Amino acid sequence: MNLDQTFSILFRLRREKKTSDGLVPIWIRVTVDGQRAEVAAKKKILEEHWDVLTSRANSLCPNAKILNDYLSNVEAEITKRYNILLTTKDVVTAEDVKHSLRGTKKAAPPPVLKKSFFENFKDFTAFHEARMKIGELSNGRFKRFGVLKGKCETFLNQLYERQDISLESVQLGFIAQFQHYMRTVQSIGHNTSMKYAKDLKQVMEFAVTMGHIGTNPFESFKCTNKPVKRVFLTEDELTRIINLQFSIPRLQEVRDVFVFCCFTGYAFKDVHSLAPANVTIGIDRNKWIIHDRHKTDNAENVPLLPMALQIVEQYSNYPYCVANDKLLPVNTNQRYNGYLKELADLAGITKNLTTHVARHTFATTVCLTNGVPIETVQKLLAHSSIRTTQIYAQIVPIKISTDMRELTEKLTLTAPQFVTPQLKQANA
Repeated sequence: MNLDQTFSILFRLRREKKTSDGLVPIWIRVTVDGQRAEVAAKKKILEEHWDVLTSRANSLCPNAKILNDYLSNVEAEITKRYNILLTTKDVVTAEDVKHSLRGTKKAAPPPVLKKSFFENFKDFTAFHEARMKIGELSNGRFKRFGVLKGKCETFLNQLYERQDISLESVQLGFIAQFQHYMRTVQSIGHNTSMKYAKDLKQVMEFAVTMGHIGTNPFESFKCTNKPVKRVFLTEDELTRIINLQFSIPRLQEVRDVFVFCCFTGYAFKDVHSLAPANVTIGIDRNKWIIHDRHKTDNAENVPLLPMALQIVEQYSNYPYCVANDKLLPVNTNQRYNGYLKELADLAGITKNLTTHVARHTFATTVCLTNGVPIETVQKLLAHSSIRTTQIYAQIVPIKISTDMRELTEKLTLTAPQFVTPQLKQANA
């Protein structure tokens, strides 16, 4: 029983339903906690016989006493039914009173499932696990949701000393504090913390979709990224890595895979999944790699440049590649990045080598510096938007120098000789 509910009854005229003989039906409006429900009182009256202030018939009505007594009895009956409902239900609605008065039983609404924050997270995870199994979500993306859940658990425990909270209690400040907590306590970079915040917004949007909450409290939180300086190798640095000599096979394998990525633009996951069947003859009768990028499912079809083709042919009969149907002997990501650090030391390079450095190198040093249009680079990198390519593909100074030298040569050949009037007088 909820004794804090507000309850009122009002009799009013439905003037839009006036009959041809001028009679207006009287209706009953029941209001509970601001929510209204209406039902006919089954009586009619002339509009001039109705007192709006008292919601009763006035003295001009010939049968005012009979009608007013009827309305008072109806009001008492409604109040009685409301009080009975209060003893049987925690929350009584205006519709409950209406159906009780009519003698009809209202169809029970589907039960509202009250979910906690982590109960919703569990449902969210199960939903996306099913998507992953049918290929609609990458395994890496799915794993990130698990990492996010762990960070949320630590955040709640350390800042709120709670194991869980109700969805209804989650407010906008939660995500703001969470992002600040990752930046300050867990020392996570701005852009990475914003990625987690973006995923957290998705978790709460799932709760809205499932009907657990009405609106997403994180909707207005803006996930902004700071510009990141992309690392790539210069032509000299790339040449130094290519010319390294090894007596250790594992380092040579890693070097070859890295150089292959520098001349194709493939990310680690994509090069790891390449098989000999991905190499085919393209429209120009040369060898291409035909492959869809894991991250976006966009086609990342790349013609094999001489250096990349040489590496592919070198490993065509390599025992590991043959046994595992691999185009190249690619290690696990952790080992691969560890070995790249050794390569950088051997080549005297201070930059942190990763497969994404190779991808940036392909876009910038191999393609743009050598005059490949950015629209072509976009297709080679399988970017959906050229704006993404512009982030990857930096214009290096040597490219500017080359372009301006070519412009200077063109202007020298076509521009007329310009002599100032003062010089003409001097020559005369």
